[in-house]
Amino acid sequence: MDQRQLVEEIQQLELELVEKKRVIRELRRQLQGEKVPNYVFLGLGGREVSLQELFGDKDELIVIHNMGKGCSYCTMWADGFNGIYHHIAEKAAFVLTSPDSPDVQEDLAAERGWVFPMLSTMHNSFKEDLGYKRGNEYHPGVSVFTMDQVGNIYHHTEANLGPGDEYCVVWSLLDLLPSGFEDFEPQKKINSSSPFQLTNNIAIQVQDYEEALDFYENILGFRFIETYEDETKFAVGNVNFFIEDEPEEFNTFFEFAVDSIQAVKHKLLNEGCKITQVYSDKSLMIEDPYGLKFHLFEPE
Repeated sequence: MDQRQLVEEIQQLELELVEKKRVIRELRRQLQGEKVPNYVFLGLGGREVSLQELFGDKDELIVIHNMGKGCSYCTMWADGFNGIYHHIAEKAAFVLTSPDSPDVQEDLAAERGWVFPMLSTMHNSFKEDLGYKRGNEYHPGVSVFTMDQVGNIYHHTEANLGPGDEYCVVWSLLDLLPSGFEDFEPQKKINSSSPFQLTNNIAIQVQDYEEALDFYENILGFRFIETYEDETKFAVGNVNFFIEDEPEEFNTFFEFAVDSIQAVKHKLLNEGCKITQVYSDKSLMIEDPYGLKFHLFEPE
């Protein structure tokens, strides 16, 4: 088969795929959905969150079944979802679930700059019931749910995630290369040239706390997330801002994740940095000789 025939064959197959996808879409919309329980998940800080709550003001919900921090492939898929989350959220609610604890999820989200909601399935049977945990093995996928006006929840469609699927653009682009994607393995580190991974968390100390909260939310348009004892969390795009009530100080803190906090701690101290606060053996506040103050932590 010559080059022209190859191109024509590819084009014909692509047209057939488009038509088959149209048929699949129409068949999916005929599915009535299967009623499911109102599962309870764990959110940030161990707060319980029901499946109903995940819908927010929408009646459709997309749930990603992620295998957790240990899977570099699932991490790559989540990186892709992060870039399109704000588009999806216009039409449907979206959440990523994994068997990791909420603390591990929070660290991973900060390290990767993820902004979509994450929930832990460590204490429920959600993944088992939907077929994404079989025995002791987790499997990646996506499920779609709807909720009616009286709060009944229905599971409609689902798809498995894996190399070559349609839910991670990396595979489609690599598949255009003559070498293909078969020998590709995603790496978890974003910044391979440095042990310091800048997170999407910034903390700001303010003296007029209540006035500052009003300013950031109603004047600058920060999106309110949650209030803690002495701080409030906002989000702007992919960045989280923690506004801290601190009458005596006015500092801005960045945050870095590292693979080994002991290794980088000694290096920083030898270069004139100082530790200003110790939260645990894996979490420190650092001040460098040039004025930058930052939180340094080793993810769980």
